[in-house]
Amino acid sequence: MNTIAVVEDDRHINEVVTEYLKEAGYEVISVSDGQTAQEMFLPEANITANDITVDLYILDIMLPGVTGLSLLKAIRENEPKVPIIMLTAVLDEYTQLLSFDELADDYITKPFSPKVLVKRVQALLRRRNTAPAPKGGVYIDTDSYLAYESGLPVKLTLREFELLKLLMQNPGMVFTRQQLLDSVWGYDYFGDERVVDVHIKNLRKKFSGQVIATVKGVGYRLDVEA
Repeated sequence: MNTIAVVEDDRHINEVVTEYLKEAGYEVISVSDGQTAQEMFLPEANITANDITVDLYILDIMLPGVTGLSLLKAIRENEPKVPIIMLTAVLDEYTQLLSFDELADDYITKPFSPKVLVKRVQALLRRRNTAPAPKGGVYIDTDSYLAYESGLPVKLTLREFELLKLLMQNPGMVFTRQQLLDSVWGYDYFGDERVVDVHIKNLRKKFSGQVIATVKGVGYRLDVEA
């Protein structure tokens, strides 16, 4: 039986989510604040992560004590592959992008359907339990916006992920800077196309192997087995 940790300070929402997850057959650990969650689930806590095995986390962002984003970052550092869903009333794009930059698997805004939440939990756990572990090279999960190298997560910004995704979905194809700008930044972007070079340079720094090849005088292409 999979164990879900629900970290939510709104008592009503916590109770509803917990009840729906239990009805779906999950073991649920319910926590109402970030500090308690940190003490329960992180290795440096009084109760270590070895004592409690969590298969998926649902984290509210606006938690008292320790925020959900802080928990997300700390959990991800210790458990790179465990699915994490952010559950929040914060609707702005910046917070959503920040959550994905910190390697959240999903982001659900309030109000929400508990039934849909359960379906998303099931989908994440199904992918985790059935998908083969990557063996070397680079792998991306377009549903969760996560990138991996040799099975380990690689932290990418949204632009970096979109660049890598485009190249990996078109192995062998050479893209000019303008084509990359149009595809990733959009046709209404009028900035310097050298911004592509900066992002490609940053991408290369985040992988140990050669991921993106430069085609002199033309542009860039994928240089790994996708």
